[in-house]
Amino acid sequence: MPRKAAGARLWFREDHGVWYIRDTGLPDRSTGTADRRDAEKALAAYIASKGTVTDIRQPDRFPVRDALDIYGREHAIKTAAPERIGFAMDALLGFWEHLTVADVKGETCRRYAVSRTRTLKDGTVLRIADGTIRRELNVLQAAINYCHTEGYLTTAAKVKLPAMPPARDRWLTRSEAARLIWAAYRSHRGKHLARFILIALYTGTRKDAILRLGFMRNTVGGWIDLEQNVIYRRGEAEAETKKRRKPMKMVRRLAAHCRRWKRMGGVWAVEFEGQRVGDVKHAFEGARDRAGLLDVTPHTLKHTAITWAMQRGLRIEDAAEYFDTSAETIRRVYYHHSPHYQDDAVALLDRKL
Repeated sequence: MPRKAAGARLWFREDHGVWYIRDTGLPDRSTGTADRRDAEKALAAYIASKGTVTDIRQPDRFPVRDALDIYGREHAIKTAAPERIGFAMDALLGFWEHLTVADVKGETCRRYAVSRTRTLKDGTVLRIADGTIRRELNVLQAAINYCHTEGYLTTAAKVKLPAMPPARDRWLTRSEAARLIWAAYRSHRGKHLARFILIALYTGTRKDAILRLGFMRNTVGGWIDLEQNVIYRRGEAEAETKKRRKPMKMVRRLAAHCRRWKRMGGVWAVEFEGQRVGDVKHAFEGARDRAGLLDVTPHTLKHTAITWAMQRGLRIEDAAEYFDTSAETIRRVYYHHSPHYQDDAVALLDRKL
């Protein structure tokens, strides 16, 4: 039976007259001192930094887990939604943890895509959508590129992504939306999710921005001004990103909900036991499954809000301004739901020659 590794420890080398750090499987490292106390400080610093990449490495000597760790520590924490990157990293590590950057190629990326499944409570195994897998692999590519740019990695590997899925036209009917809200509300731990769904359906605001909303100015995100009936979707301390978040006026029904939540002692728009909810991923999946809406995601709520607005006849320019989405996207993805869609073309073609 092999002996258990002793780990990092000090060793005094008589012929050199200095203390060395000896670690199982690694070359001895000089502390440069004969003083025991200084050597112990060097040992403590070594143990604290052990596993942290400080040199530049070839792809075959660079574990993927190190690339993700560096990217998470140095870059992801500075982004607007680090938790989103964190979820992707959790999914990636389940497959890539023991592989190196040199192993990143088309074949392994395709195997990763096949491995991404989730199991429902009834035992049904569902494959994760290609769009989600693309986002996860984009995080892997970003991590590898970051390590290459920052000088940790000699060469950046190319991540092979699944084909871009067609634009989703999935939106909820009003009866489906009611089922989803009821499935959230009837869970004793899901009432915060019902609030999230209502805000998303009324405003088309993205998940992360909703979860940062408070009923007063704060350092986390935006806030709801109940005197002016305005939602400031981007906090004063938050940096502007490509996911634009202009202020928006609330419709009366949503304003009434918000006033009621605040009267009940609410500090945050979406909270649980007085604390702001950081993510609704698991709660949403549970409510979605109970409602029988397995193909619905939180982003479907944004699609639904804009689709309903188009069905009511909102003009493209007004929809773009209200939902803070480009007019080109409104026209390309949503406008065919409008009762005014192609009216001018049909009127012209109906004319008698």
